[in-house]
Amino acid sequence: MSPVRRCSRTACGRPAVATLTYVYADSTAVLGPLATYAEPHCYDLCAEHSERLTAPRGWEVVRLADASGPARPSGDDLEALANAVREAARPQERAAEAGGGARRADPMEVARRGHLRVLRSPDS
Repeated sequence: MSPVRRCSRTACGRPAVATLTYVYADSTAVLGPLATYAEPHCYDLCAEHSERLTAPRGWEVVRLADASGPARPSGDDLEALANAVREAARPQERAAEAGGGARRADPMEVARRGHLRVLRSPDS
């Protein structure tokens, strides 16, 4: 199997550059940059097929920004990531103090580990 993803169109062997997804509820076809992973309900298209793409009558085609170059994280993205890492590294007690006591602890909650919670059995 080739490490390069190929166009999903029949008999086309060109490398994929875009991913097509259908939003049936909105009657919309969304064409965006090549997805990181191949998804079962998405279609990878080469440059030629992505340019010639048309949608069925009554549908709209939304073309997202072309990712011709590698996306660079902005300063805001990096700052948000650094803040999230700091918050995750903060001990549980400090996190409760930082919230200003606005959040009450759940009486059923016994312990926390990141976003996971250990809950007390309702029988006890």
